Amino acid sequence: MGSQANGAVIPSPYVELDRADWARLREEHPMHLDAADVERLRGLGEPLDMAEVEQVYLPISRLLSFYEEATGALHQVTSDFLLERQPERTPFVIGVAGSVAVGKSTTARILAELIRRWPSSPEVSLVTTDGFLHPNVVLRERGLMERKGFPESYDRRALLRFVSEVKAGRAEVRAPVYSHLVYDIVPDEEIVVRQPDVLIVEGLNVLQPPRPHPNGRGPGLAVSDFFDFSVYVDAHVCNIKKWYIERFLRLRETAFADPHSHFHRYASLSDDEAVLTASDIWDSINEPNLINNILPTRSRATLVLLKGADHSVDRVRLRRL
Repeated sequence: MGSQANGAVIPSPYVELDRADWARLREEHPMHLDAADVERLRGLGEPLDMAEVEQVYLPISRLLSFYEEATGALHQVTSDFLLERQPERTPFVIGVAGSVAVGKSTTARILAELIRRWPSSPEVSLVTTDGFLHPNVVLRERGLMERKGFPESYDRRALLRFVSEVKAGRAEVRAPVYSHLVYDIVPDEEIVVRQPDVLIVEGLNVLQPPRPHPNGRGPGLAVSDFFDFSVYVDAHVCNIKKWYIERFLRLRETAFADPHSHFHRYASLSDDEAVLTASDIWDSINEPNLINNILPTRSRATLVLLKGADHSVDRVRLRRL
């Protein structure tokens, strides 16, 4: 696998393995989840089963344990070099990116659960970037309500500050809370992160490159600059659209049925009307965001999970060091 530039083949930075070869890399890494755990962690409409956890996610957990240990050792070496007698504890930070409806939230939840059950019993915090969306009143003022989820709809400075403060070992770092029910930030509600051993940051655009510095002195910082490991959940666009429409149909009977839901107006749609509505939302908002903003960040990930049409992971790409 590689690309071409001026006729010359540029070697790919990734090694690609099919599911069977990847599964063998689990070796003796223990399985601490049961069927009830898998059911609890499964996303809406996703056919996650024990086999996928064992064959795909346990090898990732094993790899992450190696990375976490090596990163801790490197931090200690740097502290020794700087003659720091009591170095600050530095959390291991993992980013999880991917499209709407591709299953990145499920991936983040599974990884968090597996990491918590390592022999060292690390403290794990999982934060989604939804909480760093600008409130709807701000998005309306800026004409961005139809671009929610696009990079410009986030308070990137607040997200960057949050991750950097967690990484720096601050005793308490607070994050806003987003409600998918009301489709907005919840006033006066926060998530408090207290010096976790591992922080997982999940969101559409967490692998965005740094923006140019406003004074022209080169690029600034990006959230991904603080990641020790990153995962991109990938699939063909046509499959993700299909999963998005299927999820929309299921939500009519669940979240949309709640009278307090921002999308309650969709609950009474017929199947045909719901398919047309979901397809229109996908074509006008989610697909452009995926093609223009999310997909271009895939090459920045440490690990890429490639899903087939049945929503299960069938290939894995791991970046070579």
